[in-house]
Amino acid sequence: MCKEIMNFEELKSQWEKQPTVIAPPNGVELIVKKTALLKKKQRITNVVLGVTIVVLIGFFFYIAAYNNVKVALALGLMVGSLLTRIIIERFSIEKLGQVNLAVKANTFKNIITNYYKQRIKTHYIITPIVFAAYFLGFSLLLPFFKEGLSTGFYYYILVSGFAFFIVMGIFIRKQVLNEISILKQMQA
Repeated sequence: MCKEIMNFEELKSQWEKQPTVIAPPNGVELIVKKTALLKKKQRITNVVLGVTIVVLIGFFFYIAAYNNVKVALALGLMVGSLLTRIIIERFSIEKLGQVNLAVKANTFKNIITNYYKQRIKTHYIITPIVFAAYFLGFSLLLPFFKEGLSTGFYYYILVSGFAFFIVMGIFIRKQVLNEISILKQMQA
């Protein structure tokens, strides 16, 4: 019995000696601001992707792509990949919007940490698949562009298309690194 009391006293003593973690006075405000900024960026991304989808659908009807299975497939891959990305971002925005800001700091931190872990999984698994599907669709269209367009315009599409992929790759990488940085801050 004495040993149990001694162990309890030691445990109590160790618990009392733990340093008190004091949250910065504006910690929650910073997290709320970062969350709002992330939501805004996701909405902008969705608008840009939505406009791209509208352009691709307009192009589909303009060139009567429904008459050529390969062209329809290529444009379908491009539209489908963008639509998939919009849906993923939409669910992400909704999930972030459901976070209760009134919970305890540790609970809030755990919720946000889990959110960012899920985002990183999305970036490393789904984003490359979506990016590859869009690139495949674009690549499938190139022979039709070469056949139906002037040489100069074909090279313009070729160069601008690959420049777009490089810029998008850099943008996605920057976004992933930013979210990893936020996750590391949350875990620190």
